[in-house]
Amino acid sequence: MRQAKYLYLALLAVALLAPLLGLYPVFVMKLLCFAIFACAFNLLLGYTGLLSFGHAAYFGSAAYVTGYLVKNLHFTPELAILAGMAFAAVSGLVVGGMAIRRQGIYFAMITLALAQMLYFVCLQMRFTGGEDGLQGVPRGNLFGVLPLASDTTMYYFVLALFVAVFLLIRRIVHSPFGQILKAIRENEPRAISLGYDVARYKLLAFVLSTALAGMAGSLKTLVFGFATLSDVHWSMSGEVILMTLLGGVGTFLGPVLGAGIVVALQDTLADKVGSWVSVIIGVIFVVCVMAFRRGIVGEAFALFARKKKSV
Repeated sequence: MRQAKYLYLALLAVALLAPLLGLYPVFVMKLLCFAIFACAFNLLLGYTGLLSFGHAAYFGSAAYVTGYLVKNLHFTPELAILAGMAFAAVSGLVVGGMAIRRQGIYFAMITLALAQMLYFVCLQMRFTGGEDGLQGVPRGNLFGVLPLASDTTMYYFVLALFVAVFLLIRRIVHSPFGQILKAIRENEPRAISLGYDVARYKLLAFVLSTALAGMAGSLKTLVFGFATLSDVHWSMSGEVILMTLLGGVGTFLGPVLGAGIVVALQDTLADKVGSWVSVIIGVIFVVCVMAFRRGIVGEAFALFARKKKSV
């Protein structure tokens, strides 16, 4: 526990000094946005045992809502982000209400089907810009006072929200509510026999996950100034699953590391190998799943535990 605290503090110090260390702020902001997305998905898969194939719907819909409100209705960034999260949460409530009583592949397919419906809605709606996307979204002024046009200012805003989300998820997992989620993941019939309303707990976890995924999408729109169909496409759902499994399902740092690896590979290899970057990432994923079943962080923690036990 103490070692984990020191590790978190060291990583936070590196994140705070990142702009001074020569790291490109926009790249790190992209990494943090997808890390929030992966952490939100991990709350659902890693701690509740629900595999959603449609999480891009909440990421992308919140991105569109936030972009539209900032660009056309001149909302301040924090209000637009809250609106995007609210839309994602309500969407999650509707989808979860229909899907949550199904299990396994049936749950996954329902989430995928409903997410694809939203994708075609975004394709046809005029305010989304269709295939061109929603372009030219300004960052605006935080609370109407602090301008976010500077990459450095925007970076620390995104970092603050990432830290808040990370701590919130840790608090949720270690709370009595989180322990019930773990019990549902491990043995749902037993949780039912103990008197817990399993459907209600799973729905609440689903809504929390979609709201945080919406925050990630909203931040991504403000960072880059646009929202596109790729944000709601099924491939985005696949990417967040890849990030979570690669880093380590059911761990706190796993999704963050997985997001960092995928984003870094995409940015580094995109200009060199073009569309082959997806093939390379796929190969890495297959190797990792075969060699590191718990993910990189999960295997590292298991190795550390075995060494500690043997001493």
